[in-house]
Amino acid sequence: MTGSLTKAQIEAYRRDGYLCPIRVFGAEETRAQRATFEGLEAQFEGSLPRPVSAYCRTNGHLVMEQPRQIASDPRILDAVESVLGPDLLLWSAEYFTKEAGSQKVVSWHQDITYWGMGETDHEVTVWLALSPATAESGCMQFVPGSHRSSLVDHRDTFSADNLLSRGQEIAVEVDEADAVAAALEPGEISLHHGRLFHSSGPNTSADRRIGFVMRFIRPDTPSTGKGLDYAMLMRGCDRSLSRINVVPPAGDFSDAALALYEEVLGAQAATLTDGAAETVGQYEPA
Repeated sequence: MTGSLTKAQIEAYRRDGYLCPIRVFGAEETRAQRATFEGLEAQFEGSLPRPVSAYCRTNGHLVMEQPRQIASDPRILDAVESVLGPDLLLWSAEYFTKEAGSQKVVSWHQDITYWGMGETDHEVTVWLALSPATAESGCMQFVPGSHRSSLVDHRDTFSADNLLSRGQEIAVEVDEADAVAAALEPGEISLHHGRLFHSSGPNTSADRRIGFVMRFIRPDTPSTGKGLDYAMLMRGCDRSLSRINVVPPAGDFSDAALALYEEVLGAQAATLTDGAAETVGQYEPA
């Protein structure tokens, strides 16, 4: 297996279910990435069928160039290849922003609970800091080794202060004394497993906490949801053909890209809202 991570780093990821911090981009490059993102927010707010924040928060790679550029950067893909191997699909990409002074939180959860992938080990999340992610600004917290257990029961809270679509939280007791803070400087990434227990607190700092989050999977990752699933081939080959491979149109927010976005969102809704008692975020229950 090739890639940018050392044998010791790979072993640490396997043992703990996460790895951080990993320096990927320099300070000036990251400042430019943040400026591009915030420029897109300002340019397109109020001119699209949905709020620009909705496109940033879900499947931003389908409608914007920057998410695709970052996710296809060899420095990102080499790290992911170290964990998953040479054949890589981008399943989703999103900007996860907590405004300065926001009380929004992310409750303790396991990512893949509602993703229609079963108990897979063939997924990894890359979390890139575009602004400082500290305990003060609400960085992620991980429970080391919690990925080694199966998926646990979750309950939907639909809490207004929860950034997750269903306000979902683990329905068993989590000992926060076991948690470690995943602080990141701009340009650093963390990797974490889809079954790892993780959460984040409010942003009490004076700056936005901006994370760009990429979910990578192997082509042979199970697709068990009710709806069709989509992904973008980033490296290698997809011989399984268990998902619809997409190549979004070039540019930002073209009509064709917006149509593709709605197609994918509608298909994903059947899986991501399955079993929910209330409407889930921007998804409409099938």
